[in-house]
Formats: sequence, structure tokens, C-alpha cells
Amino acid sequence: MLHPNQFHVNEAWIVFKLNDAPLATEADGDFNLLALMDAASCFMLGTTTISTSSPELSQMEAKRFLKNGQSHKKQLPMKIFIPDTLLAGQFATEAQRLKIGIQRIPETELNVFIGEARESFKQRFGGGSTQ
Repeated sequence: MLHPNQFHVNEAWIVFKLNDAPLATEADGDFNLLALMDAASCFMLGTTTISTSSPELSQMEAKRFLKNGQSHKKQLPMKIFIPDTLLAGQFATEAQRLKIGIQRIPETELNVFIGEARESFKQRFGGGSTQ
């Protein structure tokens, strides 16, 4: 089982969907919120929105998302964990282009990292139950 104390800051990041139900807006339609987190500190490196009508981030959005994460410590991680349920092909491709290892794992193994962030988001913005 993975745990934050197994990592050094900036060694590994996690990308995950922060919300459990789509967020609705009148102007821009429904969207999901992806988050990027450092595995050691559980520090949120950034978030980005993705329309529910899009299956995943575009190549440009993936580049921007990684660059935003990099801006905090001026370096990239050695690996990124991606839940096996998250469509993130463009994100994974961009990370690999930057020589970052990708590891797909069951989302349940990430709950120790992401559970509190999801619960805080749910309390602040509402929505269905978290996974």
C-alpha cells in the first residue's frame, strides 16, 4: 500500500479527478476538475478544468498542466501516478515526452493521498459521495 512517507517531495506526483460529480455552469456547461498533487507532501500543485464533453485533456492542456505543476519547485517529478479509471492518454504522453515515468494504479490505492482533498472539495462545493 502506498503512503506519503514513502516519497520525497517532488519525487512523485498524482493526477486525479477532484470532483465526483460534474460541476454545472450556465455559461460553459458541465465540467470536471483535475488536480495535480505531490505524493510526499500532498500539496496541491494545481488544478485544471475539462469539459464533460471532452474525453480527456488536449496535448496543449496537458503541457500547461505539467508546466503549472513544475512552477512550484522548478523541477518535474520522476514519476506520476494516474488512477486506472482516469482517461489521461495525452497527459501520460506529454509526461513521458518529458522523461517522467507513468504508473497506472487502482484509484483505491491513492485514497490515502487524495481522500482529504476530495472530501474538502465536496464539503465546499457539494456533490455526490466520494470514491
